[in-house]
Amino acid sequence: MLVAKFGGTSMKDSEAITRSIEISRKHKASTVVVSATSGTTNQLIKLGELSSSEDASAPSLVSEIIERHIGILKDFGLEEDDFINDLFEELSTLSKGITFLKDLPDKTLDRLQSIGERLSSHIMTKAWNKLYPGENVEYLDAREVIKTNDVFGAATPLLGEIKYFASKLDKKKTYVTQGFIGSTITGETTTLGRGGSDYSAALFAEAMEAETLQIWTDVAGIATTDPRICPDAKPIKEITFKEAGELATFGAKILHPTTLQPAARQGICVFVGSSYDSDAEGTWIRKSCSEKPLIRAMAVRKDQALLTLTTPKMLNTYGFLDRIFTLFNQHGVSVDAITTSEISVAVTIDKKYLGASQFLTELEDLAEIEVEEKLALVSLIGNNINHTPGLAMNIFSGLHESDSPINVRMICLGASKHNFCMVVKEEEASVAIKRLHRKFITQ
Repeated sequence: MLVAKFGGTSMKDSEAITRSIEISRKHKASTVVVSATSGTTNQLIKLGELSSSEDASAPSLVSEIIERHIGILKDFGLEEDDFINDLFEELSTLSKGITFLKDLPDKTLDRLQSIGERLSSHIMTKAWNKLYPGENVEYLDAREVIKTNDVFGAATPLLGEIKYFASKLDKKKTYVTQGFIGSTITGETTTLGRGGSDYSAALFAEAMEAETLQIWTDVAGIATTDPRICPDAKPIKEITFKEAGELATFGAKILHPTTLQPAARQGICVFVGSSYDSDAEGTWIRKSCSEKPLIRAMAVRKDQALLTLTTPKMLNTYGFLDRIFTLFNQHGVSVDAITTSEISVAVTIDKKYLGASQFLTELEDLAEIEVEEKLALVSLIGNNINHTPGLAMNIFSGLHESDSPINVRMICLGASKHNFCMVVKEEEASVAIKRLHRKFITQ
């Protein structure tokens, strides 16, 4: 059993879809999970915003989305069918309804966004059956399998229900289905959040007890760091689940942080490769690897803010951290890194949370707050990091160059043997990555 997932760039036009079909056939994928065609999800979100603000350009954007998908059908020599026309009608009706109500609730936005994946997967199914008739390829509505709670926009999968509905699928068929979307038990459309297509594929792989999950994108696997920052970044042949999870969490864009959880639970090997060069080596993600380098990769996460909470009330008391993180939980604020002293706690968060004024006001009731912005988290990912003498010295010496020294505002070390994390000015993050990459990997 093999599940293959294709991202938006692997579905962007008839040529890309054909490549994705050929890869699926070559590897005998039992389930093919696809994203919307490249750029469509962003267009659908924009359409929702335009419609809710009664912008006159909303109908033209509806037409643009429809015409682009009709163009892909024509490239395959295919005609519109009732299913496609129903989706086009749903798209237009949703836009008009949003305009009429002057409101865009998360529930409606989920339904609107789901149209992108439903269109691309149906077109791929029709194209596959035309190119290779008789191969028993069938469209599957992911909402019949991926059951979730009703938190629209960022739904949580219901694993028991997913396994139950997946067990009903015919293992002799090849299914083409959607990433990113699911439904509540009562049938309301939900989404798993941005990046949720990879997560959907992993959930399918887990539920179907697949041996392999393939993630096909527009780059040939995972690199030691972002090649746009370091042109000499090296491809990684294999990496462990724990390392890849740290890498995704701290900024690597090629994988969504939640993707690996279902695969790791089931012990499914994950392959990451390029649909544009399917014969390239790519990257394998496994439970364990034969090589365990001290530093395997590096990542940077920008748009960080540092909150330093200071109060004498922390000294020799208990329960203070509980009160702080209760507030974080109540306001849905995620902490990326943390360090503490006797009377202070410093945490990094995404800067978007600074807009929650009530959150900061309630924090100020507990402690004096200092807020620093325009920061970035630089992370070194590897093995046995917290038990290697001299590593910190080598890191700081690698950062330092007399003509332009980089100050480290905060470090986070010890919680994981796979990660050394530090906070620097956002404008210095790329320079820091280049220097550390040269120190630990290039040399």
